Amino acid sequence: MSRRLAREIAFQTLFQRDLGKNETEPALSSLVEESGLSGEYVNFARALVEGAVREQETIDQAIRRYLQRWELSRLAAVDRAILRLAAYELLFCPDIPAAVAINEALELCKRYDSEESAKFLNGVLDKIARERSGDGVVS
Repeated sequence: MSRRLAREIAFQTLFQRDLGKNETEPALSSLVEESGLSGEYVNFARALVEGAVREQETIDQAIRRYLQRWELSRLAAVDRAILRLAAYELLFCPDIPAAVAINEALELCKRYDSEESAKFLNGVLDKIARERSGDGVVS
């Protein structure tokens, strides 16, 4: 069990919510049960999902600032879900280093999408992280 699996479950929940318009809690509960995730990692996954949903408007605004010649609605649902999850961590979880949030997002992207998409997401997330730090350095 790990935070990586918790992030994967959070991503899958956000993906289902976005693409299938599924309710968050039943999707999350089902994925947690299927994965065998337990304890503090369930709490971490739930906090990520609830936070990303609660702050979606702010997160989407931040993402839109750095989508060059793209519309958020035109991105693949996988990319949108990964961006929203990672942007939530970057913007609202100061205890998580930016480099960790970005790396975990890229690993999800490589697993569920492509290396090419990972490069694109890395550029967007790096800019959000630089904005967060205010000094242009990703921590």
